[in-house]
Amino acid sequence: MAGVVIGLALLAFWLYSLFDLITTPEEEVRNVPKTLWLLIVVLVPFAGGLFWMLLGRPQGARTTERAPRRPDVHHAPIPKGPDDDPEFLRELDRRMRGDD
Repeated sequence: MAGVVIGLALLAFWLYSLFDLITTPEEEVRNVPKTLWLLIVVLVPFAGGLFWMLLGRPQGARTTERAPRRPDVHHAPIPKGPDDDPEFLRELDRRMRGDD
């Protein structure tokens, strides 16, 4: 039973490493090209995943570039759902009253 649990944990680690490698942009990969990392992780499952995590993965948290908001421009809040949209609520009320 313990062998099955360890095997599943190793499989999960390998899959996590593989998907992390695949989704990492080429320019953020460290030390060797992404294609070579892919070969290492696929051909040497546990050790390759461990090497990827320690040596190839980008350092620090990935951040997405966002354009800075200009403080002088007023941005109207975007409704999060239909019940937050006043136009939707007016239309719904109109339909419920039968004002077609």
